[in-house]
Amino acid sequence: MSQPEPNVDEVVRSIAEETDTPAETVSRMYADTLAEFRQEARVLDYVPLFAAKKVRSELRHRQHRKH
Repeated sequence: MSQPEPNVDEVVRSIAEETDTPAETVSRMYADTLAEFRQEARVLDYVPLFAAKKVRSELRHRQHRKH
């Protein structure tokens, strides 16, 4: 049974708020990461979750380097 797709707007808004990053930047990163993961995945059930996790991690890493 496949997982329901998360609401992309909610995911983007959540990551943007958590990382203090403009939503447009998060949206672009999420879309790019999602496309990359879907291209390589054999099972697509958790791809949106993994994409959100990667974007969140990358943005937090960028913030940490700035400080």
